[in-house]
Amino acid sequence: MKRLGLIVNPIAGMGGRVGLKGTDGQEILDRARTLGAVSTAPSRAVEALARLTHLKDSIEIITYPHEMGEDEAREAGFEPTVIGDITPGNTTPVDTRAAASEMMGLGVDLILFAGGDGTARDIHAAVDGEVPVLGIPAGVKIQSGVFAINPARAGDIAARFMRGELTTVQELEVMDIDEEAYRDNRLSARLYGYLRVPYEEALVQGSKEATGGSEEISLEAIASEVVEGMEEDTLYIIGPGTTTRPIAEELGLEKTLLGVDVVENGGLVASDVNEEKILTLIAGRRAKIIVTVIGGQGFIFGRGNQQISPEVIRRVGVENLIIVASPGKLAALKGRTLLVDTGDSEVDEMLSGYRKVVIGYARRSVYKVRAQ
Repeated sequence: MKRLGLIVNPIAGMGGRVGLKGTDGQEILDRARTLGAVSTAPSRAVEALARLTHLKDSIEIITYPHEMGEDEAREAGFEPTVIGDITPGNTTPVDTRAAASEMMGLGVDLILFAGGDGTARDIHAAVDGEVPVLGIPAGVKIQSGVFAINPARAGDIAARFMRGELTTVQELEVMDIDEEAYRDNRLSARLYGYLRVPYEEALVQGSKEATGGSEEISLEAIASEVVEGMEEDTLYIIGPGTTTRPIAEELGLEKTLLGVDVVENGGLVASDVNEEKILTLIAGRRAKIIVTVIGGQGFIFGRGNQQISPEVIRRVGVENLIIVASPGKLAALKGRTLLVDTGDSEVDEMLSGYRKVVIGYARRSVYKVRAQ
């Protein structure tokens, strides 16, 4: 019987919709809870485990107590082997590292974890590539290449690996950014190392790639096209990124590089907004959403822009979505589709299909968007 290690970071992703760009540190976690943040990692872990239930009699799940995996495994219909000890409601990175280390010592065949880049860092510190791992994406900032494109695909990859049908394992990057700098509108990324990951190209996300400086002319052309097409008395929700920033600059406004801003009639309505603020602003109003593609990954929703939540997308309407990307950024995808992972399967399905992408002045390309 093969052994699957399961680790859930229950606080991962809590800062996303409330606009905190992560939950590293107790002070930020407390603030997120004060703002009404809810944990999404447990439900995403259950979604992944649902793809493994047909293996209940042939695999043993080894996990940590309560919200770090036990609860999720039982909800998915498993009877896990529970090890270790935690303080419920107060888990820390030390718990994640201890769990990974103990599971490695017990000879698990794969560690499946739900979290973000910080969780990946902790697991890397504990196992350093000694055992294959796979991430269920549940964080705010997911720069690393060790994650599946969504929870369901994480479950599928894990199932195939545990059955022996998927044997390819690749060393993929563990990246993370400085959250303090991130909240101060600065992006400071670092490579922490590599983890061995069961690999299937269409189902594992790539590492984030930065936009090259040579793209400046393309970005200015995109900004001109978008600004010329802006309608009066319409709120424009502008997502984060170096591709969307020139749109604000074309209007003579300062854009928060890593936050979500709202403009109307050429003026700034609100900057660095969270989900609640966006919903308040768009109530009874006409609005549009402008987002870009994450370089190297292809995501347009679900990575770093969780403030534009499924509810925001529903109220604005998918017909009012504007996707922008430079030709170079699209070329870097090497033919892969654009991706969405909002955490709401109904909204993901609404977003799926073929969509126009603004790639320059009076230039558009059609790309397929998929959730699965």
